[in-house]
Amino acid sequence: MFREFLSVLGAICLAGWATTLAKDPHDVAIPNESRKQPFAEQVPIRFLARGQNPKSWDALPKYWNESTEEAIDPMTGKKITRKVIIIKVPLGLTTPPPIPPENPMTLAKWELGKKLYYDPILSTNNTISCATCHNPEKGFTDQLTTSIGINNNVGGMNAPTVINAAYNRFQFWNGRAASLEDQSQGPPTNPLEMFAGKGDPWEEAISRIRAKAEYVQAFEAVFGHAPTRDATAKAIAAYERTVLSGNSIHDRADLAMRERVREEESGDYTLKAEDYAAVIKQAAAKKDVANLAALGLDLKTANEKAAEFGQRLVNGRNLFFGKARCSNCHVGDNFTDHAFHNLGVGAQDGQLSADEYGRFNQLPLGHKDPTQIGAWKTPGLRALLSTAPYMHDGSEKSLETVIDLYDRGGNANEFLDEKMRDLEAEAAYVRAKASGSTYNGPKPALFTRSGWPIIPFKLNLTLAEKADLVLFLKALQGDPIDPVVADPSDFPSARKVSQQ
Repeated sequence: MFREFLSVLGAICLAGWATTLAKDPHDVAIPNESRKQPFAEQVPIRFLARGQNPKSWDALPKYWNESTEEAIDPMTGKKITRKVIIIKVPLGLTTPPPIPPENPMTLAKWELGKKLYYDPILSTNNTISCATCHNPEKGFTDQLTTSIGINNNVGGMNAPTVINAAYNRFQFWNGRAASLEDQSQGPPTNPLEMFAGKGDPWEEAISRIRAKAEYVQAFEAVFGHAPTRDATAKAIAAYERTVLSGNSIHDRADLAMRERVREEESGDYTLKAEDYAAVIKQAAAKKDVANLAALGLDLKTANEKAAEFGQRLVNGRNLFFGKARCSNCHVGDNFTDHAFHNLGVGAQDGQLSADEYGRFNQLPLGHKDPTQIGAWKTPGLRALLSTAPYMHDGSEKSLETVIDLYDRGGNANEFLDEKMRDLEAEAAYVRAKASGSTYNGPKPALFTRSGWPIIPFKLNLTLAEKADLVLFLKALQGDPIDPVVADPSDFPSARKVSQQ
């Protein structure tokens, strides 16, 4: 009874303290290390990718692994042993996600960020959380054309997925945020998303957080000070950094190919149909229903169709890196160049309205680049089946219609990206007009204000090629997000207490 009394008394004191702290700065505070969780009790979170240490990576049994490490306590100088979480970065992601040095990962911070992510407390009327538009059950999106925010306001953008966003060089479709920490601060200030007040959005949000004793206590333990905007952003980013997906059929086939080449000692690192067929059969043996379903296979049909699908996947991959020119922009572990391109999405009759200027609108004065008009961020290509519809405005409902967009060379407009255009045909047209000779190439779709022709590059893919290309994209789907991350109610520290 006495312990319960102290607990209640402590909560009351903390709640009162939160009220007095309202006079403190809401944006940032200097930490008091003595108020933080003791060093020996802090549980660091570390990432291990296969590209760092294949042997250690292979030895990890699952995504979330609890272990111990030796460390020097900075307060005492003594060597201690403390708990540590090792995250097995999914196959295909060859490096761990970058972590800002000012925001190291710990279990307590991750759990605080996870709680905030799913709590509508950041919205003015406590109805909208981060998870409203980035729902783990919907591929960490809302699967809507454009999102619906506070008071049923309809936004103008398709919600990008949080999956593998830790690797993004820019956040948001127009790249206006440079990190997850920056990104997490945006929605609470947006009147279409979370803010329906009259004062300072973040001051109001932090006041609501400070009114909850459990949050005050958690921020003190993690950051050594009361809740602030800076600390809230850091905590949410720490959680989002663990939303990782890989180990797709394609990733497994690539690994199988490398193992095969080492055994053969051939030195020919070319993916073959047999590599895809082998991992399809392995998936069937392991009852990997999710990745087989992504390809349109099930446990009964996987083995008999493995060879056929293996060949189709090779065809699709060859198209991706060849005729279809997808790899002009979709490269690397997450299949993105982290750049911005104008595909003509949002163009009407060859014209772009000012609100469709994309990246250009975000560039500061003195750095406005006309080539960035109508340009939007290249998205990664993992987990595509979970994150439809596609494009910044959600205008493409399926992978098939996305391929059709590229097949016709995008939607013509004055600022269509060079990678979407037939530059040789454009130059030939200009030369022919200048010399008075006949031009027999593809006709210009329109002309720029300076008179230069815009000729979209048509891929001329056959129906079979389109189908194989889509199948390859489906082979990038990957494993579902690990439950410890995707389950809003799963908090490892609380789970351990309940098991004792």
